[in-house]
Parts: sequence; C-alpha cells; structure tokens
Amino acid sequence: MRIKTKGLQDYPFYLRPFFWNQHRKYGMVLKPALLWARVPRLFTTVALLFGALDSKKSVVTPTLRSMITVRVSQINWCEFCVDVNSYMFAKREGDITKLNALSEWSESTLFDEH
Repeated sequence: MRIKTKGLQDYPFYLRPFFWNQHRKYGMVLKPALLWARVPRLFTTVALLFGALDSKKSVVTPTLRSMITVRVSQINWCEFCVDVNSYMFAKREGDITKLNALSEWSESTLFDEH
C-alpha cells in the first residue's frame, strides 16, 4: 500500500511556513514532510519539538546536536532522516570524519566524554 501526498493547498494553512522554509532550505518541499503532514497535529508537535531541541539557545553545541540527530536516525533506521541530518552535520562541521564513525562511536578514538 502506498500513501499519496496531497497538494500543498490541501494542507492546513499553519503548515505552510514549514513547507516554505523547507523549500528555501532544500530547493523543494520534501516528500516525507508531505506524508508526515497528513497528520497535521502530530507533524506540528514533532516539528516544534525538533525546533526547540535545535534552538540556538541550547547549551548543546550545534555539531553535537547534529550528531545526536544522525545517531537517533541511524538507530531508527530512517534513511531519509540520516540523509537530512547528515547534511546539517556536514554543513555545521565541515568534516564528516566523525559522521562516518558515528555508528561505531563507542569503539572509535574520535569521540571522548567532552
């Protein structure tokens, strides 16, 4: 069974800023977002939670936040999420050496307690 996306005009108005921002950031509205948005309240809640976690006011550094989201995506086997979050990590860090070792972080010498 395949779930179909709807036209942008068929989603609630309050999701349109999210779609606009995604289009600005990636050059298009990503299909997974259109699928997740079929349940608008859940989608909004998750988007707000992610926005709060990725806030500039966070005490966790942007690079570490990106590594955490990539690792959670790996654990959940969400290839799309791994790709998107890896992009953000690469953009923030500039070097993907740690990213490539992330799935074996506990055995890697690239990671420490700090």
